[in-house]
Amino acid sequence: MKFQVTVDRDEDGVWITECPSIPGCISPGKTKAKALKNIREAIRLCLEVRAQRGMPLTVETCLVGTEVWSVDDGKP
Repeated sequence: MKFQVTVDRDEDGVWITECPSIPGCISPGKTKAKALKNIREAIRLCLEVRAQRGMPLTVETCLVGTEVWSVDDGKP
């Protein structure tokens, strides 16, 4: 099973990974590679706990578009 994850760095330089499809599934790492390794384990554990508790394994995610408005004139 494959999941989309986000990868970002915080203000201290720590890599933060998150799986948007699984609420609360977030994992840090000192390097990007370590953070990605950690999120794989976090996903596995989150799915295991959710299955044990009879919770849905994931939530539905989708992409939405938006328009950018200028603060000056209120027009896109």
